[in-house]
Amino acid sequence: MSLKRREARELAFTLIYEMTFYTECSALTVLEKEKELRPFAEDRYLRQVVTGVGEKKEELDALIEKYAEGWTVKRISRISLAIMRLCLYEMLFVEGIPFNVSINEAVELCKKFNDEKSVAFVNGVLNAAAEHEGLKKKT
Repeated sequence: MSLKRREARELAFTLIYEMTFYTECSALTVLEKEKELRPFAEDRYLRQVVTGVGEKKEELDALIEKYAEGWTVKRISRISLAIMRLCLYEMLFVEGIPFNVSINEAVELCKKFNDEKSVAFVNGVLNAAAEHEGLKKKT
């Protein structure tokens, strides 16, 4: 049985967040370790985005820094960073998810796991990236 997309996205966020602490492990290793600790259903989307974010981290971080005016990745909270990495990966590499759905889901994750100031920041960075990188056309 696979996960519902929202459940898979939230789980993907938590795994991507955990990857910020385990920089010596690959994304796939983190995924497999976590699956042993807290069993969850195998899900293609989950595996794709978690491993994809791990593989494209530098590219995603470059985009985040480009649109987070005056902020470096090191200054951004790990929660916000994980949310933005997930959303940008979806917008760039996952077919069939409109950019506005990705951004809306990122904002919802931010509301659930972060503070109100972070919601505006994350939303602003993601919308700027979508606008200026031509991601709005990818629907």
